[in-house]
Amino acid sequence: MRQHFAPTCLAIALSCYAAIAAAQPAPAPVTGQSGAAAPAQGDGLSSTPAGAGGAAQGGASGAAPAGAASAAQAGTAAPPAAGAKPANAPGHDEFFWLGEINKATAVINTDEGLLDKSMAPRLAAAVAKVIQDGNQPGGKRPSTVITFEPLLIKAGGLDVTLLHAGRSSQDMHATYRAAILRDKLLELADQLNATSTTLVNLAAKHVDTIVPNYTNGVAAQPNSYGHYLLGHAAALDRDAQRIRETYARVDRSPMGTTVLNGTSWPLDRKRMADYLGFGKLVDNAYDASQISSMDEPVEVASIVTSVALHTGSFIEDIMTQYAESRPWILLQEGGGNTYVSSAMPQKRNPGLLNSTRSDASTAITLAMGPIIQTHNITPGMPDPKDVEQNSAMVDSAIKALKKWDRVMKALVISPDRALEELNSDWTASQELADLLMRKYKLPFREGHHFASEVVEYARQNNIKPLDFKYADARRIYAEVVKDSKYPQELPMSEAEFRASLDPVAIVKSRATSGGPQPAEMQRMLKEARERLSAQAAWVKERRAYIDDALGRLDKDFNRLVASAAPAK
Repeated sequence: MRQHFAPTCLAIALSCYAAIAAAQPAPAPVTGQSGAAAPAQGDGLSSTPAGAGGAAQGGASGAAPAGAASAAQAGTAAPPAAGAKPANAPGHDEFFWLGEINKATAVINTDEGLLDKSMAPRLAAAVAKVIQDGNQPGGKRPSTVITFEPLLIKAGGLDVTLLHAGRSSQDMHATYRAAILRDKLLELADQLNATSTTLVNLAAKHVDTIVPNYTNGVAAQPNSYGHYLLGHAAALDRDAQRIRETYARVDRSPMGTTVLNGTSWPLDRKRMADYLGFGKLVDNAYDASQISSMDEPVEVASIVTSVALHTGSFIEDIMTQYAESRPWILLQEGGGNTYVSSAMPQKRNPGLLNSTRSDASTAITLAMGPIIQTHNITPGMPDPKDVEQNSAMVDSAIKALKKWDRVMKALVISPDRALEELNSDWTASQELADLLMRKYKLPFREGHHFASEVVEYARQNNIKPLDFKYADARRIYAEVVKDSKYPQELPMSEAEFRASLDPVAIVKSRATSGGPQPAEMQRMLKEARERLSAQAAWVKERRAYIDDALGRLDKDFNRLVASAAPAK
């Protein structure tokens, strides 16, 4: 059975890929702000702008013409500017990036003297026509170099293959895969930030809501529900950090590395990267399409896994309450949150919790795909590189986060019921041992023994914390310390004994950094909001950088198209 585990997991993952991908709408075009400064590449949030990055060189400056001029193609109407798209044009898919690569190649190689300047406008016009046709409803949008090129040849003749100097499917496909995965990471970062914002806002609302927290599945200590939520927000912040760190490695251009060891053509890789919105180059030509392009989906899979695990953990903590006869936290009934059992009228099943948990499980399943597919294959194999599969993997994490957001907005919390549960059990008993050690220097283990005996006696006699007699506490203490060197009478007063069992007082009296006491909660809320703001700014900055780069490419490419000699 063991030897069949990997193929079975792979089959599950791929079937989930197919099901999810089939349901995905075409990605929305990325929109940004033209003229934005290009932020310095890195994984932090405090980077400062590094300038406009890769401004067009040699003959590619100045304002673009208002429209594209006539193409020097007999019997062919002049194509519109390459940047002009129908309102419903598809997004940044493989076809889009193949078009951008061809546009950048035409501009750069013309400026570098690698392409005959008298021929370049005609070849650029052919590229523009293929892009224009593909942007029409029902237009052909091939996703590989070998299926894109015939359209170029049809539009511009065999001469158009002069654009293929020093290029290969290897580096071109690696480039669009990185560009698409880069966009998906920004989509994931957006939703992660939205869900985290809901989490932090909910935490601010429940700073003073005292609830039981659980360890090993058992009620353990009282805590602020807001503090608990900020703990989950901290976990999602680590996921945000992982996205930024991974983005820096994905945001590197493989273009110009050709197959695996570069080319004899003196290609300007840096300018190509700038036009396509990449922050850096993949330095090693072998790494570019043979190793790095396999690493990237695996690394993204680790982020998807982490997001899904955090989602599932939160959901399951709520789910346990549905097994209680009097829960202190539930979903608002109706509205797609719950549904009535078909047979048992009293039941309100938490459908939203179930579907969110299922979505998180699907995300983990899909995240296994790139890992299993990359295992035990030689460098450069295509197995883990599929754009549709890797996009579906990221989309599954986004879907789980959206559902988690819905869950938090549907929560109904009863502070009174939570406090009642705390006061019906002995979740505050550790404070007895802590107080005896902190104020009266009784060793913790001795105080712990006393508190444990108090709990044991109370449970045997069905006594709740608020009803426990001080006289019984004194008697139990004396029995515990008998014949020891420690004070033989309980040193804490009755008032201290009562206060040490008060869940609200315990939470407010915490003194350590990162605790649930009011001052620390305000500090952590402030810092959490600052991180969310910085993350939102980072996403906006990265998108603006890409949009600015592509906008510059459009201007310079349209200028090249328009430079064609008028047809005679």
